[in-house]
Amino acid sequence: MKVKLLVIAVLCVMLVGPVRAQNEKPEPKKTEYELTDIKILPHTSIKNQASSGTCWSFSGTGLLESEILRIKGDSINLSAMWVIRNIYKEKVEKYVRMHGKINLAGGGAFADVQHASAKYGIITEEAYPGLNYGSTSHNHGELDKILSEIGKALVGQRRLSTAWLAAVDGVLDAYFGKMPEKFSYNGVEYTPESFLKYSKLNLDDYVSITSYTHHPFYTSFILEIPDNWIYESSYNVPLNEMMEIIDNSLKLGYTVAWGADVSERSFSRDVATIPEEKKAEEVGTDQAKWTNTEAKEDVIPLPDEKVIDQKMRQEAFDNYETTDDHGMLIIGTAKDQTGKHFYKVKNSWGTGGKYKGYLYVSSAFAQYKTMNIMVHKDVVPAYIKKKLKID
Repeated sequence: MKVKLLVIAVLCVMLVGPVRAQNEKPEPKKTEYELTDIKILPHTSIKNQASSGTCWSFSGTGLLESEILRIKGDSINLSAMWVIRNIYKEKVEKYVRMHGKINLAGGGAFADVQHASAKYGIITEEAYPGLNYGSTSHNHGELDKILSEIGKALVGQRRLSTAWLAAVDGVLDAYFGKMPEKFSYNGVEYTPESFLKYSKLNLDDYVSITSYTHHPFYTSFILEIPDNWIYESSYNVPLNEMMEIIDNSLKLGYTVAWGADVSERSFSRDVATIPEEKKAEEVGTDQAKWTNTEAKEDVIPLPDEKVIDQKMRQEAFDNYETTDDHGMLIIGTAKDQTGKHFYKVKNSWGTGGKYKGYLYVSSAFAQYKTMNIMVHKDVVPAYIKKKLKID
């Protein structure tokens, strides 16, 4: 009996052991960035655009929020939906007047925020959350489709009635809620216009900067992207000067609205880099066999990044590899464990991810994939400002 039990025990070990070994697969080896903040500027909390293509408004109002903090020391959450509601009406109207020959979708630009705030004032998120359709998070799928169909229907009319703009207002009020004429903040009653005065913002102080070679440097031009329906003009400077403006802005304590392409495979909600691709002749060589540490270590060494130049930027833009995907807010600087420079970015995808809603962007990524930035004109170095003839 004892012999039988011993044999069974040995068989169990022989059978179960391999199964365990097969199930207990080692963790995949991966690259780990260890990022340390260097300088973080005052800014408001992370927001969530949820299921809406309105990053431009969240990042644009985020810029204004950080500017109010800088100017007044007052932390105010502005209503991104107030901007969107006003811009959507103007967008439909322009679509109709242009006979449907412009983009009518949820996307936009930083200039939309500046324009709407100057024209309609600003309001707190609490006073105008823009959620009037039975949801606790933003979801513009239905609204965007309705506005698109309304636009097409209006363009198809031989003669417009006197009710078409009121009809657009009715749809927008149904989804966002009626726009308040007055609201309270810290026990004081304001109109959107008087609240703009309270904020001390001068919306004429902000400029858009880009860097492309299909227009002359030190001139301004309308950046040719579908979401630039408002025809915002950007000042055009060489790549190194655009990066100098970003760095100077952060150095002086001003955040930077950042429009970028985020379609790269190396972009994640946590870290964005432009890794250097291995040369074909290096793959599978004896050198690779002995110098590849992946088989020896749990963490692969950090990849080298591409060296970005003006030509690469232009080719990516011309080939539709760089498109106007996403607007965010650069709020500071950081470095990885090798000392490489990164920017810390406030996103509008909620507080998920490794960095709770923030992400880190390498200098190479910013050089390659920045569409445009919006900054306070005072951060533009004097010699560049002179070339651009900015007052």
